[in-house]
Amino acid sequence: MSTMTLIRAEAARATEPTPRFTDLLAAEWIKLRSLRSTYWLLALASLVAIAINIDSVHSDLTYIDHPSAPMPGVTPYKYDPLFHGLGNVAGDLMMIAAGSLGAITVFGEYTTGMVRTTFAAVPDRRGVIAAKVLLIGGIAGLAGLVVSAVSFFTINAMLASRHVGLSITDDGCLRAVLGYAAIVPACALIGMALGAVLRHATASIVSLVLLFFIMPLMFGGDRYRWLKEIGTHLPSATVSRLTINPNSTTTMGKYAPSVLDSWITMGVWAAVSVTVTVIVVRRRDV
Repeated sequence: MSTMTLIRAEAARATEPTPRFTDLLAAEWIKLRSLRSTYWLLALASLVAIAINIDSVHSDLTYIDHPSAPMPGVTPYKYDPLFHGLGNVAGDLMMIAAGSLGAITVFGEYTTGMVRTTFAAVPDRRGVIAAKVLLIGGIAGLAGLVVSAVSFFTINAMLASRHVGLSITDDGCLRAVLGYAAIVPACALIGMALGAVLRHATASIVSLVLLFFIMPLMFGGDRYRWLKEIGTHLPSATVSRLTINPNSTTTMGKYAPSVLDSWITMGVWAAVSVTVTVIVVRRRDV
C-alpha cells in the first residue's frame, strides 16, 4: 500500500506544470509584501531623501537672494543646483537603504528557513534568483527614479524665480538624474550578493557600510594614483562623477574617471553582484 502511495505521489509530481517565470515573480512579490519592514524601509528612506534635498536648497535661498560681495581677483561664485539639489547625504541614504533591502531579501530566507520551502517547490535556483533580482532591482530602480526626478524638478522649480534653476535639457542634467537613480538598484544588487555570501544580518549591513562609506575615505586623495583609481571605481564615486555639473567648477580632482567609465563601473558592479548571488545560491547547501 505504501509503495502504491509513493508511485501515485511521484506520478502526481511528474504531471505538475513547471512554474513559469511570472509565477516566480508573483511568489517573490508575496514574500516581499508580507514583510512590511522591507518595503517600508525603502519608502521611508525615499521620502527622507527627497526632504533632505529640498531642505538643502531651501536653506540656500537666503544666500542666493543676498549674495556676499566677491573678493577682488576671485571669480564670483555660481550656485550649482545639481551639486546642492542631488546631494550626497540623500544619495548615501538611498544607497544604504537599497543595499539593506537587497541583503534582507536573501539572508532573511536563510534565517527563517523559508529558502528550503522555496527550493523544494522550485528546484531551479537560477529562476528563483532571477525573479528576486528583477523584482528587487525594479522596485529599487523605481524608488531611485522617484527620488531623483522629484528632487530635481522640485528644487529647480524653487530656484526658477531666482534665475539659477536648470532644465532637464541642460547639459549634464539628464545624465545626473539617471545616474542618481541608477545607483539605487545597483546597490540593491550589491546587497543581495553580500546577503547570499554572508547570510547574516549584522555582517551584511556592516559590509555595506564599509563598502559605501569607509572605503571611499581610505582610497581618496590625489597623491597616489593607484589609490585614487581604486576609489573612483567604488559605487559612491560613480554617482558622484555622473552628477557633476559640466558647467560648474566642481571636480573630482586628479585622475577623475570619465562619464563612460563611471557608467561602465556601475554596470560591472551590478553584473558581478548578480553573478555572485547566482553562483553562491546554486552551489551552497541551504
